Amino acid sequence: MQNTIPLGGLIQIAVVVDDIEAALDTWCELFAAPRPEVRVSVPQAEPDPGTTYRGEVANYGLKLAVIDCAERGFVIELHEPDENPSTFREYLDEHGNGVHHLGFRVGEARDAIIGELESKGFEMRTVGFYPGSSWTIVDSEDTLGVNLNIKPRP
Repeated sequence: MQNTIPLGGLIQIAVVVDDIEAALDTWCELFAAPRPEVRVSVPQAEPDPGTTYRGEVANYGLKLAVIDCAERGFVIELHEPDENPSTFREYLDEHGNGVHHLGFRVGEARDAIIGELESKGFEMRTVGFYPGSSWTIVDSEDTLGVNLNIKPRP
Protein backbone atom coordinates (compact mmCIF):
# COMPACT_ATOMS: atom_id res chain seq x y z
CA MET A 1 0.00 0.00 0.00
CA GLN A 2 1.17 3.49 -0.74
CA ASN A 3 -0.78 4.94 2.22
CA THR A 4 0.06 2.59 5.05
CA ILE A 5 -1.42 2.45 8.53
CA PRO A 6 1.21 3.35 11.15
CA LEU A 7 1.63 0.60 13.77
CA GLY A 8 2.47 3.32 16.28
CA GLY A 9 -1.04 4.66 15.72
CA LEU A 10 -2.72 1.74 17.54
CA ILE A 11 -5.09 3.40 20.01
CA GLN A 12 -7.84 0.86 20.75
CA ILE A 13 -8.87 -2.75 20.94
CA ALA A 14 -12.65 -3.04 20.75
CA VAL A 15 -14.42 -6.13 22.04
CA VAL A 16 -18.11 -6.87 21.43
CA VAL A 17 -19.87 -8.67 24.28
CA ASP A 18 -23.38 -9.82 25.05
CA ASP A 19 -23.13 -8.84 28.76
CA ILE A 20 -21.02 -5.75 29.37
CA GLU A 21 -21.39 -5.83 33.16
CA ALA A 22 -20.00 -9.37 33.50
CA ALA A 23 -17.28 -8.78 30.91
CA LEU A 24 -16.23 -5.51 32.52
CA ASP A 25 -15.99 -7.11 35.96
CA THR A 26 -13.70 -9.82 34.58
CA TRP A 27 -11.49 -7.46 32.53
CA CYS A 28 -11.03 -5.14 35.51
CA GLU A 29 -10.24 -8.03 37.83
CA LEU A 30 -7.69 -9.46 35.37
CA PHE A 31 -5.84 -6.14 35.11
CA ALA A 32 -6.55 -4.80 38.62
CA ALA A 33 -7.97 -1.81 36.73
CA PRO A 34 -10.48 0.67 38.10
CA ARG A 35 -13.99 -0.04 36.84
CA PRO A 36 -14.98 2.62 34.30
CA GLU A 37 -18.44 4.02 33.83
CA VAL A 38 -20.74 2.18 31.44
CA ARG A 39 -22.12 4.75 29.01
CA VAL A 40 -25.47 3.98 27.43
CA SER A 41 -26.71 5.43 24.16
CA VAL A 42 -30.17 4.78 22.77
CA PRO A 43 -31.64 5.09 19.28
CA GLN A 44 -32.57 8.69 18.51
CA ALA A 45 -35.97 9.97 17.38
CA GLU A 46 -34.08 11.80 14.62
CA PRO A 47 -31.10 9.64 13.53
CA ASP A 48 -27.82 11.41 12.73
CA PRO A 49 -27.47 11.20 8.92
CA GLY A 50 -23.66 11.23 9.36
CA THR A 51 -23.67 7.87 11.11
CA THR A 52 -24.02 5.03 8.64
CA TYR A 53 -23.99 1.25 8.64
CA ARG A 54 -23.48 -0.54 5.34
CA GLY A 55 -24.36 2.65 3.44
CA GLU A 56 -27.62 3.39 5.28
CA VAL A 57 -28.29 5.83 8.12
CA ALA A 58 -27.70 3.93 11.36
CA ASN A 59 -29.79 4.29 14.51
CA TYR A 60 -28.92 1.91 17.30
CA GLY A 61 -28.23 1.79 21.01
CA LEU A 62 -25.01 0.72 22.63
CA LYS A 63 -23.52 0.18 26.05
CA LEU A 64 -19.85 1.23 26.05
CA ALA A 65 -17.10 1.04 28.65
CA VAL A 66 -13.51 2.14 28.13
CA ILE A 67 -10.64 0.65 30.12
CA ASP A 68 -7.80 3.15 29.93
CA CYS A 69 -4.36 1.65 29.31
CA ALA A 70 -2.72 5.08 29.04
CA GLU A 71 0.69 3.76 30.07
CA ARG A 72 0.58 1.61 26.94
CA GLY A 73 -1.00 4.26 24.71
CA PHE A 74 -4.30 2.52 23.97
CA VAL A 75 -7.72 1.71 25.39
CA ILE A 76 -9.80 -1.45 25.56
CA GLU A 77 -13.38 -0.71 24.60
CA LEU A 78 -16.25 -3.04 25.47
CA HIS A 79 -19.37 -2.73 23.32
CA GLU A 80 -22.76 -4.31 24.05
CA PRO A 81 -25.12 -3.52 21.15
CA ASP A 82 -28.88 -3.40 21.27
CA GLU A 83 -30.92 -5.40 18.73
CA ASN A 84 -30.94 -2.69 16.03
CA PRO A 85 -28.75 -3.13 12.93
CA SER A 86 -25.15 -2.02 13.54
CA THR A 87 -21.64 -3.25 12.92
CA PHE A 88 -21.53 -4.39 16.56
CA ARG A 89 -24.83 -6.33 16.35
CA GLU A 90 -23.69 -7.93 13.10
CA TYR A 91 -20.43 -9.08 14.69
CA LEU A 92 -22.12 -10.43 17.85
CA ASP A 93 -24.75 -12.32 15.83
CA GLU A 94 -22.14 -13.86 13.52
CA HIS A 95 -19.28 -14.55 15.94
CA GLY A 96 -20.43 -14.12 19.53
CA ASN A 97 -18.16 -12.30 21.97
CA GLY A 98 -14.87 -11.25 20.42
CA VAL A 99 -12.51 -8.61 19.10
CA HIS A 100 -14.50 -6.47 16.69
CA HIS A 101 -11.80 -4.02 15.62
CA LEU A 102 -8.40 -2.52 16.17
CA GLY A 103 -8.41 1.28 16.10
CA PHE A 104 -5.63 3.33 14.54
CA ARG A 105 -5.03 7.07 14.64
CA VAL A 106 -3.72 8.06 11.21
CA GLY A 107 -4.03 11.86 11.28
CA GLU A 108 -4.32 13.68 7.97
CA ALA A 109 -3.73 10.43 6.04
CA ARG A 110 -7.26 9.21 6.90
CA ASP A 111 -8.90 10.00 3.56
CA ALA A 112 -5.97 8.65 1.53
CA ILE A 113 -5.92 5.41 3.55
CA ILE A 114 -9.69 4.97 3.29
CA GLY A 115 -9.58 5.66 -0.45
CA GLU A 116 -6.81 3.14 -1.01
CA LEU A 117 -8.57 0.50 1.09
CA GLU A 118 -11.76 1.04 -0.91
CA SER A 119 -9.81 0.71 -4.17
CA LYS A 120 -8.54 -2.66 -2.90
CA GLY A 121 -12.12 -3.84 -2.36
CA PHE A 122 -12.52 -3.20 1.36
CA GLU A 123 -16.01 -1.99 2.24
CA MET A 124 -16.54 0.86 4.68
CA ARG A 125 -18.88 -0.86 7.14
CA THR A 126 -19.63 2.09 9.42
CA VAL A 127 -18.87 5.79 9.44
CA GLY A 128 -19.59 8.01 12.43
CA PHE A 129 -18.75 11.42 13.81
CA TYR A 130 -18.37 12.84 17.29
CA PRO A 131 -17.14 16.24 18.48
CA GLY A 132 -13.62 16.78 17.17
CA SER A 133 -13.19 13.56 15.22
CA SER A 134 -14.72 10.66 13.30
CA TRP A 135 -14.43 6.89 12.98
CA THR A 136 -14.64 4.55 10.03
CA ILE A 137 -14.96 0.79 10.48
CA VAL A 138 -13.38 -1.02 7.56
CA ASP A 139 -14.85 -4.46 6.87
CA SER A 140 -11.65 -6.52 6.91
CA GLU A 141 -12.77 -9.59 8.91
CA ASP A 142 -12.47 -12.03 6.01
CA THR A 143 -8.97 -10.89 5.08
CA LEU A 144 -7.43 -9.84 8.41
CA GLY A 145 -9.58 -11.69 10.94
CA VAL A 146 -10.58 -8.36 12.51
CA ASN A 147 -12.06 -5.06 11.37
CA LEU A 148 -10.08 -1.82 11.33
CA ASN A 149 -11.15 1.52 12.79
CA ILE A 150 -9.42 4.34 10.93
CA LYS A 151 -9.48 7.64 12.83
CA PRO A 152 -7.90 11.00 12.08
CA ARG A 153 -7.69 11.82 15.83
CA PRO A 154 -8.46 9.97 19.07
